[in-house]
Formats: sequence, C-alpha cells, structure tokens
Amino acid sequence: MLTDKIFLGIDAGGTFTDFVALRVGEAVEVEVHKTLSTPDAPEQAILAGIEALGLSGEAERGTLHIIHGSTVATNAALEGKNAPTAYVTNYGFGDTLMLGRQTRPALYALEFPAQSIPVPSAYCLETGGRMSAEGKVLETLTSDELQDLVARIRDLAPEAVAINLLFSFLDDSSEVAIEKAIADAGVPVFVSRSSAVLPVYKEYERGIATWLNASLGPVVSGYLSRLRMSMNRCSLRIMQSNGETLDAEKAAESAVRLLLSGPAGGLIAMKTLGEQADVSKIISFDMGGTSTDVALLDGEIATTSEGHIGPYPVAVPMVDMHTIGAGGGSIAYVDQGGMLQVGPRSAGADPGPACYGLGGRHATVTDANLVLGRLVPGARLAGSLALSVAQARDAVGALAQEIALSVEETAAGIISIANEHMAKAIREISVNRGYDPADFVLASFGGAGGLHVCALAEAMRMHQALVPARGGVLSALGMLMAPRGRQLTRTLGIAMDGIEISALEAAMADLESRSTEELSVEGDSLGELVCRRSVDLCYKGQSYTLNVPWQGPAESLAAFRALHERRYGYSLTSGVELVNICVDVREVSEPIQLPSETPMDVQPARLTGQDLASEADDIPAFPREALAFGQQLSGPCVITEYSATVYVAEHWLAEIDALGNLRLSRKQSYG
Repeated sequence: MLTDKIFLGIDAGGTFTDFVALRVGEAVEVEVHKTLSTPDAPEQAILAGIEALGLSGEAERGTLHIIHGSTVATNAALEGKNAPTAYVTNYGFGDTLMLGRQTRPALYALEFPAQSIPVPSAYCLETGGRMSAEGKVLETLTSDELQDLVARIRDLAPEAVAINLLFSFLDDSSEVAIEKAIADAGVPVFVSRSSAVLPVYKEYERGIATWLNASLGPVVSGYLSRLRMSMNRCSLRIMQSNGETLDAEKAAESAVRLLLSGPAGGLIAMKTLGEQADVSKIISFDMGGTSTDVALLDGEIATTSEGHIGPYPVAVPMVDMHTIGAGGGSIAYVDQGGMLQVGPRSAGADPGPACYGLGGRHATVTDANLVLGRLVPGARLAGSLALSVAQARDAVGALAQEIALSVEETAAGIISIANEHMAKAIREISVNRGYDPADFVLASFGGAGGLHVCALAEAMRMHQALVPARGGVLSALGMLMAPRGRQLTRTLGIAMDGIEISALEAAMADLESRSTEELSVEGDSLGELVCRRSVDLCYKGQSYTLNVPWQGPAESLAAFRALHERRYGYSLTSGVELVNICVDVREVSEPIQLPSETPMDVQPARLTGQDLASEADDIPAFPREALAFGQQLSGPCVITEYSATVYVAEHWLAEIDALGNLRLSRKQSYG
C-alpha cells in the first residue's frame, strides 16, 4: 500500500542508470531522469541521479523508499569477477562443475572454444555425507571429516564456500552440519548450501546455482553495503529475477536470484500498463545501450528455471526472457571475410558511441541511427548529451571505406543487421514456441527500442505496436510496481498416476509457510498475501519439464499435454512424471495509476532539423510532450522525448492514447 513517502525506482544498466521518482499525494506526480552509468562503482551514478532529482535531502533524512534493479551480479558473472570460492561435494564428484553436461553449444559445431572452468580443481573439496536417490545414507559424515574439511577451507582462504552434496534436497542434514562447522570455527567466508539455494534434482545445475550464489554473494554484499551507507536510513528493496522484490539485507544471501533484476522490472511495468491499455497479448522488446531483452506475455508473465548467464545454466526461477548482445552501443565492424557485423561487443557508458563525444571511435548502432536522421542532435537527451553528427559520420565512414559503400548505405546496413539479430530473438520466444507474432502487439521500451520498433514489427508481420509513456525508463518504473514475494521450488519426482494428494498438498503448504516466514522477517508489516501453486511435469524419460498451474491431477495433466502440443508440436499417451512443486507467495499491492492525458487542440511543434545530415532533411521531428491525446502522425517521422526517441517508419501511423502511450499501426497490409 503506497504511503506519503517518495518512491524511487532505479535501474542500473550497462550504459545508463534510469530513475523514476513517484510522489503520491492528492495526485500522483512522476519525474524521470537518466544518467550515464559508472560500472566500476555503480553507486556513484545513483547518488548523482538522486542529486539531479533534488532528492539529496530526502536521502539524508532517510525518507526515500527505493526499489533497485542492478546489473552488478550479472556483470560480475559475465566478466568472471566472481569471488574465489571453494566447492564442497561428495567423494568422487569434485569435477562435476568442470565436466558439466558435455553438450555442444551448437548442434553441428564439432569444434568450439574451451569453456572456462567455474572452480579450479584445488578449490574442489570432497567429503562424506552422501545420500542415495531414495534418501538413504550411503556414506556418513564424521566429525573427523568435518574438522579436516574446515582445516582445508581455512588453508585455501577463499571468500566463499558452495556446498553441494548429492540428493541433499531429500535430506539436508549433512549440508547443514558443514555450514554449522564452518561458522563455529569462525572461518570468515560467505557460505551457500544447495539445499537452501535450489533444493531440486540435477547435481550440475544445482551446483552451478549454488556456486553462483556463493561467488556473487561477497560482490553483491559489498555493493549493497556501500549503497546502504550512502542512503542513510532509506528503505531499500532489490528486484529479483522473477519480478518480485526482497529486502536489501536478504539480497546478498540470494545473489543468484538477482541476475535479471533490471529486465524483470520492465516486464512488470509492461504487464501493468498493458492491463490499463486493454492489451493482454504482448511481445515485449526492451532495447537499451548494451543489450536487448525480448519476452512474450500471454496474459501473465511466464517464468522459467532453464535460463542461462553466459555459458552457465541458472535453474532458479526467473522471468522467461531471451537476451542478446544488441543495443544502441553495439559496435559494428568488418570481419576477416569482409562482412559487416554488429555486436555483441558494446561501447557501453565509457567511452560510449562515437557521437557522444566522450572518446569513442567505433561505429555503433546509435551512430548509424544518427547518420540516418532518426536521432535529432538538437533534442534534449539523457546525460546532457549533445550528439555529434560529424563524429558519427567519421566512425561509420571508416567502415564504409572498408566495404566500398557510402556512409548512408553502411549506416543502413548496420541497422538492418542489428534488426535481424533482434528479430531472431523474437522468433525464438514466439514462432519457435508455437505462437503467431501477428496475434500480438509489439511493445517497445528502453532508450533505443523506439528507433527499431516499426522495422521489427514488419519483420515479424505484426500490425500493431505500442511505445509506452516514459518507455526509456520503463524498467525503473516497473521497480515501483513490483510486489514483495518469494518463489520456492522442491523436487518430488513422482508419477502422476501415483500421487497422494494429501502428501502433495502438505509439501506445498510447507513451502508456502517457509515463503511467508521469510517475508515476515523483512521488517515492514505484510499486507494480504496470495499464493500460486504450480508443478513441473514431463513425460517419463524426458530431461526437460514444462510448468503448469496446479489445479488437481486431471486438470494439470490436461494443461501439460496442451502446452507440450503447442511447444513441440505433439503430445504422447505415455506416463507423466511430476518432477518439482513450486509455490509463489506475493503481497497484494495496489496498482499505480499514472496520470492520464487529456484532449488538447494544439498542433505539434516541429523541430528545426537544421543539424540533421543532408540525407535526412526530409524527416520531420516532433517533441512528444507537444503531442496531445488523439493526435495522429504519419511516418516517416521522428518523435523525441527526454528518455527515448521513436522512429515512425513509412506506412505506419502514430497516435497518442489517453494514457500517453504511443500506439503505432501499419496503414497497409503485408503483401
């Protein structure tokens, strides 16, 4: 329930850090801000943004209520900056994380680069306490083994310890004993055990999740400690990868659950705004400076336990999203074969695209858009940036010379290649899963999304698109809409035709009780809670599961067969196994009603365009704040705002709705 505090949503991305300040009184007031990120010390960008918003006094008095999504854990995992971590497992299984699943990254790639080893062999420690698949003790964990293990950990002096014993999700007593022995010995390490992080089957996936949680824990803890010191007594909550928030004090203990915290905020906001705009079938397209995230919303936000971060599986629940290295800062280059390529390497925030004038020399997608007149140098952009057409043309021109094309042709090629990368990602989450994109609305947000929305809609043969108000900072806005919650999972592994309903209900009730208990210790009083139960099912013999709501054996089985038919094109009559039970307990929150637009009889003011390149002089540009409810614009044209820019392509019509969203529709059918 919102109070009279000032709520501040913060999304720290790879290029920009976004802010949405929400003041709730007699009316809701919204203020947005963007500042260049400071990757080496993310809290510095946050403090700069708070000062720019005039909220430093509130921060000092501790009256801000901050909800924060961060890439700190993600970047540390991708860049290999994990804390040194000891991996504890049973005798004979110390090389589990090194061996992995022995799968090729691409089906037909017979040769590929060697994958990095998560934990060096010297840090892989073996001990007793082995369980069987039936939960019986095969090897006891003796006190001598505990003492020897603690001594080896002390000698190694790691920053963290990950404990992953076989079948510990059936009986965690040995893992708990190891954790207690380390604590009793006073060894100064961050400890994660698999039975607390991810109590499910598959020792490799469980081990990777536990190792990530342990090795990222000190990194996240250090960052959050610095941030909390800067924020004085301000309330600070962190967005989880599944779209729910938790208290910052608990976030370091759950670092592996923060890997998609920023993008998850965007999906929360998109779902809420979609409900307000009466749009339920959405393909979301979030393009920032470094990456692009796409997801499909068919009424609800789907979650998955089969996500990845770099080469590693992340089996904890997270929003079902496909991420690629394509953003406004993606660098274009000519490969050894003379072909133009784009990404995944990014110019990031420092030095950024060449047109930023901050020292960047490589041509990026942003530079290409500027050359083509889809960005307006005279418009007010985030970070007090003044875009330089000359520097953009110089960077793109260097590539143009290599491939013997004009600057404009090369810029168009950069955009086309980037668009194809993103279209492929959209196909991955729609066509490849049995959905027709034409049945959905393409909802674009992020600072760069609006520049590509029409082209991507055309590539997917879609007729409608939506660019929400404040779309350039939508993930930060979503932080303010996210509920408090916990999502827990546990492996059972029983045949559907052998289920004892009472035992299953008791197991789900136990998970609900644990989730509620974790929420209740976070300090703030809890409001009304709602619980969603679901199950992971598969045909007997399959390795992968599908998640469906738990509605009883018959109903859930029918839902599984229908989903399997949609996803893979067939269903079987063979037996079905219930692998995992899942519960999602969240606090019911009051939806934020953002200010609506009112009809105005004004003509949109056109920007002068005097600084545009000569090839783009005929593209009119309009400030979004001058557009009123019901007004229509025909493409091609550019619509500018502080946090983003929208390029309305030829054959497209743009109209502002009552909520301030930009509705795009294609005027001509596809041939």
